[in-house]
Amino acid sequence: MTARQTPLVELDGVSKYYGNIRALEGVSLEVHAGEITCVLGDNGAGKSTLIKIIAGLHGHDAGTFRVEGEETSLANPRDALDRGIATVYQDLAVVPLMPVWRNFFLGSEPTKGAGPFKRLDVDRMRRTTHAELLRMGIDLRDVDQPIGTLSGGERQCVAIARAVHFGAKVLVLDEPTAALGVKQSGVVLKYVAAARDAGLGVVLITHNPHHAYLVGDRFVLLKRGSMSGSHTKDSITLDELTRQMAGGSELEDLRHELERPSSS
Repeated sequence: MTARQTPLVELDGVSKYYGNIRALEGVSLEVHAGEITCVLGDNGAGKSTLIKIIAGLHGHDAGTFRVEGEETSLANPRDALDRGIATVYQDLAVVPLMPVWRNFFLGSEPTKGAGPFKRLDVDRMRRTTHAELLRMGIDLRDVDQPIGTLSGGERQCVAIARAVHFGAKVLVLDEPTAALGVKQSGVVLKYVAAARDAGLGVVLITHNPHHAYLVGDRFVLLKRGSMSGSHTKDSITLDELTRQMAGGSELEDLRHELERPSSS
């Protein structure tokens, strides 16, 4: 029997308060290498607060946060990056008019030469960007095109490939398919799966149970800042996940309330 794998990230009973407001309470989840943990919930469920804790933007007020088995409290986003946790937000931190390769290396540009002759190594950035995108299955003909000319799905994929290239162990994705149609969502989910297959632990934040079930290994459901469910893929069906996500019992009560009274 093999020893239990240490999660890359583990939250155990984590809570966050803003004054008297309970933003998150008693949330637990595990993120393992080569797996996708999906966090599902509607607006106001606590997904954004959870992202901010994992990304190092906010500290937690109660519970335990472990990175590779070591209890920690991340001081800031740079601290999270140094620990191998990369977060790709829904609004994507890109400069639309800059070329794809420049966005790929934004803030981490390699240079060549020394002293007054030091300059950006543009050729290396172009080659590396094309090669890394290709490695993830993204075949961009021209990495010189402005990233703003790419589709929303393609921009998400560039951000995922960038995180993989810069050594992320854990990739947190904030609603990557929220503003996309069916075809573009499928493209993004393909690259989410590619990150998983590259050995990363992925946290996929979404309100779409169908997208979650296509790629997810673990599912954590949030409702008004608390956990309303935690499941592995082999322990829940898509129909049941959708029912729980939609608030099955509440919808049933609402259905009875909205039914037309039968005419006598």
